Amino acid sequence: MSGREPLRLVLVAGEASGDLLGGDLARALKRQRPDLELAGITGPHMRSAGVETWFDVEALSVMGLTEVLRHLARLIRLRKNLRQRILGWPATALVTIDAPDFNLGLARQLHRRGLTTIHYVSPSVWAWRAGRIPRIARSLDLLLTLFPFEPALYRPHGLDARFVGHPLADELRAGPDRSAARTTLQTGSENPVIALLPGSREGELTRHVGLLAATARLLRRAHPAADLVMLLSGPRHAALARELAGSALEQAGVRLLSDVTRSGLAAADVAIAASGTVTLEAFLLECPLVVYYRLAPATFHLARALKLVRSQFVSLPNILCQHRLVPERLQGEATPETLLADVNAWLAQPERTRQYRQQAAKWRQRLGCQAGEQAARAVLARLGGEALSRS
Repeated sequence: MSGREPLRLVLVAGEASGDLLGGDLARALKRQRPDLELAGITGPHMRSAGVETWFDVEALSVMGLTEVLRHLARLIRLRKNLRQRILGWPATALVTIDAPDFNLGLARQLHRRGLTTIHYVSPSVWAWRAGRIPRIARSLDLLLTLFPFEPALYRPHGLDARFVGHPLADELRAGPDRSAARTTLQTGSENPVIALLPGSREGELTRHVGLLAATARLLRRAHPAADLVMLLSGPRHAALARELAGSALEQAGVRLLSDVTRSGLAAADVAIAASGTVTLEAFLLECPLVVYYRLAPATFHLARALKLVRSQFVSLPNILCQHRLVPERLQGEATPETLLADVNAWLAQPERTRQYRQQAAKWRQRLGCQAGEQAARAVLARLGGEALSRS
Protein backbone atom coordinates (compact mmCIF):
# COMPACT_ATOMS: atom_id res chain seq x y z
CA MET A 1 0.00 0.00 0.00
CA SER A 2 1.08 3.60 -0.62
CA GLY A 3 2.28 5.34 2.53
CA ARG A 4 -0.04 8.27 1.69
CA GLU A 5 -3.18 6.15 1.67
CA PRO A 6 -4.87 5.08 4.92
CA LEU A 7 -5.41 1.36 5.22
CA ARG A 8 -8.96 0.93 6.49
CA LEU A 9 -10.42 -2.49 7.19
CA VAL A 10 -13.98 -3.25 8.18
CA LEU A 11 -14.20 -6.32 10.43
CA VAL A 12 -17.61 -7.94 10.87
CA ALA A 13 -18.20 -10.61 13.53
CA GLY A 14 -21.54 -12.36 13.88
CA GLU A 15 -21.46 -13.95 17.35
CA ALA A 16 -19.32 -14.40 20.46
CA SER A 17 -16.93 -16.93 18.88
CA GLY A 18 -16.40 -14.59 15.92
CA ASP A 19 -15.67 -11.74 18.32
CA LEU A 20 -12.88 -13.83 19.88
CA LEU A 21 -11.40 -14.57 16.46
CA GLY A 22 -11.81 -10.95 15.41
CA GLY A 23 -10.07 -9.68 18.52
CA ASP A 24 -7.14 -12.02 17.96
CA LEU A 25 -6.91 -10.98 14.30
CA ALA A 26 -7.21 -7.26 15.09
CA ARG A 27 -4.36 -7.37 17.61
CA ALA A 28 -2.13 -9.18 15.10
CA LEU A 29 -3.02 -6.69 12.36
CA LYS A 30 -2.16 -3.78 14.65
CA ARG A 31 1.18 -5.35 15.57
CA GLN A 32 2.07 -5.76 11.91
CA ARG A 33 0.59 -2.46 10.71
CA PRO A 34 0.21 0.02 13.63
CA ASP A 35 -1.34 2.77 11.46
CA LEU A 36 -4.21 0.50 10.43
CA GLU A 37 -7.76 1.77 10.95
CA LEU A 38 -10.28 -0.84 12.03
CA ALA A 39 -14.07 -0.56 12.42
CA GLY A 40 -17.16 -2.70 12.04
CA ILE A 41 -19.51 -5.01 13.93
CA THR A 42 -17.77 -5.88 17.16
CA GLY A 43 -18.04 -7.52 20.55
CA PRO A 44 -15.96 -6.84 23.67
CA HIS A 45 -12.84 -8.66 22.46
CA MET A 46 -12.70 -6.75 19.19
CA ARG A 47 -13.34 -3.45 20.94
CA SER A 48 -10.53 -4.12 23.41
CA ALA A 49 -8.26 -4.81 20.42
CA GLY A 50 -8.95 -1.34 19.00
CA VAL A 51 -11.78 -1.98 16.54
CA GLU A 52 -14.23 0.93 16.40
CA THR A 53 -17.81 -0.20 16.95
CA TRP A 54 -20.37 0.68 14.30
CA PHE A 55 -22.83 -1.99 15.43
CA ASP A 56 -22.73 -4.51 18.27
CA VAL A 57 -22.29 -8.22 17.56
CA GLU A 58 -25.47 -9.02 19.51
CA ALA A 59 -27.43 -7.62 16.57
CA LEU A 60 -26.48 -10.73 14.56
CA SER A 61 -26.73 -13.44 17.23
CA VAL A 62 -29.56 -15.56 15.83
CA MET A 63 -29.41 -19.20 14.71
CA GLY A 64 -31.37 -21.74 12.71
CA LEU A 65 -33.56 -21.47 9.64
CA THR A 66 -36.80 -20.59 11.40
CA GLU A 67 -35.07 -18.28 13.90
CA VAL A 68 -33.37 -16.31 11.11
CA LEU A 69 -36.67 -15.94 9.25
CA ARG A 70 -38.19 -14.16 12.24
CA HIS A 71 -35.35 -11.60 12.19
CA LEU A 72 -34.91 -11.41 8.42
CA ALA A 73 -36.29 -7.90 7.83
CA ARG A 74 -34.14 -6.43 10.60
CA LEU A 75 -31.02 -8.23 9.34
CA ILE A 76 -31.60 -6.96 5.79
CA ARG A 77 -31.88 -3.38 7.08
CA LEU A 78 -28.72 -3.81 9.13
CA ARG A 79 -26.79 -5.16 6.15
CA LYS A 80 -27.96 -2.27 3.97
CA ASN A 81 -26.91 0.32 6.57
CA LEU A 82 -23.55 -1.39 7.06
CA ARG A 83 -22.91 -1.57 3.32
CA GLN A 84 -23.56 2.13 2.91
CA ARG A 85 -21.26 2.97 5.81
CA ILE A 86 -18.45 0.79 4.40
CA LEU A 87 -18.65 2.47 1.00
CA GLY A 88 -18.88 5.91 2.51
CA TRP A 89 -15.92 5.55 4.90
CA PRO A 90 -14.39 4.37 2.45
CA ALA A 91 -12.91 0.98 3.37
CA THR A 92 -9.86 -0.59 1.76
CA ALA A 93 -11.23 -4.08 2.33
CA LEU A 94 -13.92 -6.04 4.13
CA VAL A 95 -12.92 -8.86 6.48
CA THR A 96 -15.93 -10.89 7.58
CA ILE A 97 -15.62 -13.42 10.39
CA ASP A 98 -17.81 -16.52 10.46
CA ALA A 99 -21.64 -15.92 10.44
CA PRO A 100 -21.76 -16.92 6.75
CA ASP A 101 -25.47 -16.37 6.13
CA PHE A 102 -25.11 -12.67 6.90
CA ASN A 103 -21.48 -12.06 6.04
CA LEU A 104 -21.15 -13.80 2.70
CA GLY A 105 -24.15 -11.95 1.33
CA LEU A 106 -22.56 -8.69 2.42
CA ALA A 107 -19.23 -9.74 0.88
CA ARG A 108 -20.91 -10.67 -2.39
CA GLN A 109 -22.61 -7.26 -2.66
CA LEU A 110 -19.40 -5.36 -1.94
CA HIS A 111 -17.26 -7.61 -4.15
CA ARG A 112 -19.48 -6.57 -7.05
CA ARG A 113 -18.70 -2.95 -6.16
CA GLY A 114 -14.97 -3.65 -6.50
CA LEU A 115 -14.08 -3.91 -2.80
CA THR A 116 -11.57 -6.54 -1.72
CA THR A 117 -13.44 -9.15 0.33
CA ILE A 118 -11.85 -11.58 2.76
CA HIS A 119 -13.64 -14.13 4.93
CA TYR A 120 -12.22 -15.74 8.06
CA VAL A 121 -13.59 -19.20 8.95
CA SER A 122 -14.84 -21.46 6.20
CA PRO A 123 -18.54 -22.22 6.32
CA SER A 124 -19.14 -25.88 7.15
CA VAL A 125 -19.52 -26.82 3.49
CA TRP A 126 -18.08 -30.27 4.22
CA ALA A 127 -21.14 -30.94 6.40
CA TRP A 128 -23.91 -28.59 5.34
CA ARG A 129 -24.99 -27.18 1.96
CA ALA A 130 -21.95 -28.06 -0.13
CA GLY A 131 -23.62 -26.42 -3.12
CA ARG A 132 -22.56 -23.04 -1.70
CA ILE A 133 -18.92 -23.51 -2.66
CA PRO A 134 -18.99 -21.97 -6.20
CA ARG A 135 -20.97 -18.96 -5.00
CA ILE A 136 -18.63 -18.45 -2.05
CA ALA A 137 -15.68 -18.54 -4.44
CA ARG A 138 -17.25 -15.84 -6.60
CA SER A 139 -17.86 -13.62 -3.57
CA LEU A 140 -14.36 -13.55 -2.08
CA ASP A 141 -10.77 -12.67 -2.88
CA LEU A 142 -9.34 -14.65 0.05
CA LEU A 143 -10.63 -17.26 2.50
CA LEU A 144 -8.83 -18.03 5.77
CA THR A 145 -9.63 -21.44 7.22
CA LEU A 146 -9.28 -22.91 10.70
CA PHE A 147 -8.84 -26.52 9.65
CA PRO A 148 -6.24 -28.04 7.31
CA PHE A 149 -8.65 -30.04 5.14
CA GLU A 150 -10.71 -27.02 4.06
CA PRO A 151 -8.60 -25.15 1.43
CA ALA A 152 -8.71 -28.11 -0.97
CA LEU A 153 -12.49 -27.78 -1.16
CA TYR A 154 -12.24 -24.32 -2.73
CA ARG A 155 -9.18 -24.48 -4.97
CA PRO A 156 -11.01 -26.18 -7.89
CA HIS A 157 -13.24 -23.09 -7.95
CA GLY A 158 -10.34 -20.63 -8.17
CA LEU A 159 -10.54 -19.21 -4.65
CA ASP A 160 -7.35 -18.45 -2.75
CA ALA A 161 -8.00 -20.37 0.50
CA ARG A 162 -5.36 -20.71 3.22
CA PHE A 163 -5.21 -22.72 6.44
CA VAL A 164 -4.04 -20.43 9.25
CA GLY A 165 -4.71 -22.61 12.31
CA HIS A 166 -7.12 -22.17 15.18
CA PRO A 167 -6.66 -19.51 17.88
CA LEU A 168 -8.22 -21.83 20.44
CA ALA A 169 -5.42 -24.34 19.89
CA ASP A 170 -2.90 -21.52 20.31
CA GLU A 171 -4.44 -20.62 23.67
CA LEU A 172 -4.46 -24.24 24.83
CA ARG A 173 -1.09 -25.29 23.39
CA ALA A 174 0.34 -26.11 26.83
CA GLY A 175 -2.51 -28.55 27.49
CA PRO A 176 -4.85 -28.79 30.48
CA ASP A 177 -3.82 -28.36 34.12
CA ARG A 178 -6.40 -30.58 35.81
CA SER A 179 -5.17 -29.93 39.33
CA ALA A 180 -5.49 -26.16 38.96
CA ALA A 181 -8.85 -26.54 37.23
CA ARG A 182 -10.23 -28.66 40.06
CA THR A 183 -9.02 -26.08 42.55
CA THR A 184 -10.90 -23.42 40.57
CA LEU A 185 -14.05 -25.56 40.66
CA GLN A 186 -13.54 -26.34 44.37
CA THR A 187 -14.06 -30.02 43.75
CA GLY A 188 -12.48 -33.00 45.48
CA SER A 189 -9.56 -34.69 43.77
CA GLU A 190 -11.09 -38.19 44.05
CA ASN A 191 -14.67 -37.53 42.98
CA PRO A 192 -15.59 -37.80 39.30
CA VAL A 193 -16.54 -34.48 37.74
CA ILE A 194 -19.26 -34.58 35.09
CA ALA A 195 -19.84 -31.35 33.18
CA LEU A 196 -23.17 -30.47 31.55
CA LEU A 197 -23.15 -27.88 28.75
CA PRO A 198 -26.50 -26.72 27.31
CA GLY A 199 -25.03 -24.35 24.70
CA SER A 200 -24.29 -20.66 24.50
CA ARG A 201 -27.50 -19.34 22.92
CA GLU A 202 -30.78 -18.81 24.70
CA GLY A 203 -32.63 -21.00 22.21
CA GLU A 204 -30.21 -23.83 22.97
CA LEU A 205 -30.76 -23.43 26.69
CA THR A 206 -34.52 -23.53 26.17
CA ARG A 207 -34.26 -26.81 24.25
CA HIS A 208 -31.52 -28.45 26.33
CA VAL A 209 -31.72 -27.54 30.03
CA GLY A 210 -34.67 -29.83 30.72
CA LEU A 211 -32.91 -32.73 29.02
CA LEU A 212 -29.77 -32.14 31.06
CA ALA A 213 -31.76 -31.85 34.30
CA ALA A 214 -33.38 -35.23 33.62
CA THR A 215 -29.98 -36.70 32.75
CA ALA A 216 -28.50 -35.27 35.94
CA ARG A 217 -31.14 -37.05 37.99
CA LEU A 218 -30.05 -40.38 36.50
CA LEU A 219 -26.37 -39.50 36.90
CA ARG A 220 -26.88 -38.73 40.58
CA ARG A 221 -28.41 -42.16 41.16
CA ALA A 222 -25.63 -43.92 39.23
CA HIS A 223 -22.76 -41.84 40.67
CA PRO A 224 -23.79 -40.49 44.10
CA ALA A 225 -20.34 -39.00 44.81
CA ALA A 226 -19.95 -37.26 41.44
CA ASP A 227 -19.63 -33.50 41.22
CA LEU A 228 -22.21 -32.46 38.62
CA VAL A 229 -21.59 -28.99 37.21
CA MET A 230 -23.52 -27.10 34.56
CA LEU A 231 -21.20 -24.75 32.68
CA LEU A 232 -22.89 -21.57 31.49
CA SER A 233 -21.60 -18.59 29.55
CA GLY A 234 -22.71 -15.95 32.06
CA PRO A 235 -25.06 -14.99 34.93
CA ARG A 236 -27.93 -14.30 32.51
CA HIS A 237 -27.83 -17.86 31.24
CA ALA A 238 -27.54 -19.18 34.80
CA ALA A 239 -30.72 -17.27 35.69
CA LEU A 240 -32.47 -18.73 32.63
CA ALA A 241 -31.37 -22.26 33.56
CA ARG A 242 -32.84 -21.78 37.04
CA GLU A 243 -36.04 -20.47 35.53
CA LEU A 244 -36.33 -23.43 33.17
CA ALA A 245 -35.37 -26.30 35.52
CA GLY A 246 -34.05 -24.88 38.77
CA SER A 247 -35.77 -27.26 41.17
CA ALA A 248 -34.86 -30.35 39.14
CA LEU A 249 -31.22 -29.25 38.91
CA GLU A 250 -31.12 -28.53 42.64
CA GLN A 251 -32.62 -31.91 43.51
CA ALA A 252 -29.96 -33.61 41.38
CA GLY A 253 -27.23 -31.63 43.15
CA VAL A 254 -26.07 -29.78 40.04
CA ARG A 255 -23.91 -26.73 40.61
CA LEU A 256 -24.52 -23.91 38.11
CA LEU A 257 -21.23 -22.21 37.23
CA SER A 258 -20.82 -19.12 35.05
CA ASP A 259 -17.77 -17.98 33.08
CA VAL A 260 -15.57 -20.98 34.01
CA THR A 261 -16.20 -23.22 30.99
CA ARG A 262 -12.52 -23.78 30.28
CA SER A 263 -11.68 -24.70 33.86
CA GLY A 264 -14.77 -26.87 34.04
CA LEU A 265 -13.78 -28.83 30.93
CA ALA A 266 -10.17 -29.17 32.08
CA ALA A 267 -11.37 -30.54 35.42
CA ALA A 268 -14.06 -32.87 34.10
CA ASP A 269 -13.73 -36.61 33.69
CA VAL A 270 -16.42 -36.43 31.01
CA ALA A 271 -18.64 -33.71 29.55
CA ILE A 272 -22.10 -33.86 27.99
CA ALA A 273 -21.93 -30.98 25.53
CA ALA A 274 -24.24 -29.43 22.96
CA SER A 275 -22.65 -29.61 19.52
CA GLY A 276 -20.71 -26.47 18.65
CA THR A 277 -17.32 -24.84 19.07
CA VAL A 278 -17.24 -25.93 22.71
CA THR A 279 -16.75 -29.53 21.56
CA LEU A 280 -13.44 -28.49 19.99
CA GLU A 281 -12.46 -26.72 23.21
CA ALA A 282 -13.29 -29.85 25.21
CA PHE A 283 -11.31 -32.00 22.77
CA LEU A 284 -8.24 -29.76 22.92
CA LEU A 285 -8.51 -29.86 26.72
CA GLU A 286 -8.52 -33.68 26.50
CA CYS A 287 -11.96 -33.93 28.12
CA PRO A 288 -13.90 -37.05 27.04
CA LEU A 289 -17.15 -36.05 25.39
CA VAL A 290 -20.73 -37.05 24.80
CA VAL A 291 -22.13 -34.73 22.13
CA TYR A 292 -25.84 -34.07 21.71
CA TYR A 293 -28.10 -31.54 20.04
CA ARG A 294 -31.77 -30.76 19.62
CA LEU A 295 -32.69 -28.36 16.85
CA ALA A 296 -36.02 -26.58 16.78
CA PRO A 297 -38.30 -29.25 15.23
CA ALA A 298 -39.25 -27.10 12.22
CA THR A 299 -35.59 -26.39 11.45
CA PHE A 300 -34.65 -30.07 11.74
CA HIS A 301 -37.46 -31.31 9.50
CA LEU A 302 -36.80 -28.62 6.90
CA ALA A 303 -33.08 -29.40 6.79
CA ARG A 304 -33.80 -33.11 6.40
CA ALA A 305 -36.46 -32.53 3.72
CA LEU A 306 -34.13 -30.31 1.70
CA LYS A 307 -31.21 -32.76 2.13
CA LEU A 308 -28.98 -29.94 3.36
CA VAL A 309 -26.80 -32.15 5.58
CA ARG A 310 -24.08 -34.27 3.97
CA SER A 311 -21.57 -35.08 6.75
CA GLN A 312 -21.86 -38.28 8.74
CA PHE A 313 -20.61 -36.36 11.80
CA VAL A 314 -21.64 -33.12 13.50
CA SER A 315 -19.02 -32.72 16.24
CA LEU A 316 -15.61 -31.26 15.49
CA PRO A 317 -13.58 -34.05 17.16
CA ASN A 318 -15.23 -36.62 14.90
CA ILE A 319 -14.93 -34.43 11.82
CA LEU A 320 -11.22 -33.85 12.40
CA CYS A 321 -10.45 -37.51 13.07
CA GLN A 322 -12.92 -38.80 10.46
CA HIS A 323 -14.21 -41.53 12.72
CA ARG A 324 -16.61 -41.80 15.65
CA LEU A 325 -14.22 -40.74 18.39
CA VAL A 326 -17.07 -39.43 20.57
CA PRO A 327 -20.76 -40.43 20.63
CA GLU A 328 -23.23 -38.09 18.95
CA ARG A 329 -26.88 -38.04 20.00
CA LEU A 330 -29.18 -35.87 17.91
CA GLN A 331 -32.88 -35.06 18.20
CA GLY A 332 -34.76 -38.17 19.39
CA GLU A 333 -31.54 -40.03 20.22
CA ALA A 334 -30.69 -37.39 22.82
CA THR A 335 -32.46 -38.96 25.82
CA PRO A 336 -31.44 -39.03 29.49
CA GLU A 337 -31.00 -42.81 29.34
CA THR A 338 -28.75 -42.71 26.27
CA LEU A 339 -26.62 -39.87 27.63
CA LEU A 340 -26.21 -41.71 30.93
CA ALA A 341 -25.10 -44.86 29.11
CA ASP A 342 -22.55 -42.88 27.09
CA VAL A 343 -21.13 -41.27 30.24
CA ASN A 344 -20.92 -44.66 31.96
CA ALA A 345 -19.03 -46.07 28.98
CA TRP A 346 -16.38 -43.37 29.23
CA LEU A 347 -15.96 -43.76 32.99
CA ALA A 348 -15.62 -47.55 32.67
CA GLN A 349 -12.94 -47.49 29.94
CA PRO A 350 -9.71 -45.77 31.08
CA GLU A 351 -7.79 -47.08 28.05
CA ARG A 352 -10.30 -45.41 25.74
CA THR A 353 -9.77 -42.15 27.62
CA ARG A 354 -5.98 -42.51 27.33
CA GLN A 355 -6.17 -42.98 23.55
CA TYR A 356 -8.61 -40.10 23.24
CA ARG A 357 -6.21 -37.79 25.06
CA GLN A 358 -3.38 -38.83 22.75
CA GLN A 359 -5.50 -37.84 19.74
CA ALA A 360 -6.40 -34.54 21.40
CA ALA A 361 -2.74 -33.67 22.06
CA LYS A 362 -1.85 -34.40 18.44
CA TRP A 363 -4.58 -32.10 17.11
CA ARG A 364 -3.74 -29.40 19.63
CA GLN A 365 -0.24 -29.23 18.17
CA ARG A 366 -1.41 -29.40 14.56
CA LEU A 367 -3.98 -26.62 14.91
CA GLY A 368 -1.85 -24.40 17.15
CA CYS A 369 0.22 -22.40 14.67
CA GLN A 370 -0.38 -18.75 15.69
CA ALA A 371 -3.59 -18.31 13.75
CA GLY A 372 -3.99 -14.59 14.36
CA GLU A 373 -0.49 -13.80 13.12
CA GLN A 374 -0.88 -16.09 10.12
CA ALA A 375 -4.25 -14.60 9.23
CA ALA A 376 -2.99 -11.03 9.59
CA ARG A 377 0.01 -11.73 7.36
CA ALA A 378 -2.26 -13.25 4.72
CA VAL A 379 -4.63 -10.26 4.82
CA LEU A 380 -1.87 -7.67 4.58
CA ALA A 381 -0.03 -9.61 1.87
CA ARG A 382 -3.21 -9.74 -0.18
CA LEU A 383 -3.79 -6.01 0.19
CA GLY A 384 -0.16 -5.21 -0.48
CA GLY A 385 -0.17 -7.26 -3.64
CA GLU A 386 -3.35 -5.64 -4.88
CA ALA A 387 -1.95 -2.20 -4.19
CA LEU A 388 1.13 -3.00 -6.24
CA SER A 389 -1.01 -4.30 -9.11
CA ARG A 390 -2.94 -1.02 -9.19
CA SER A 391 0.16 1.20 -9.13
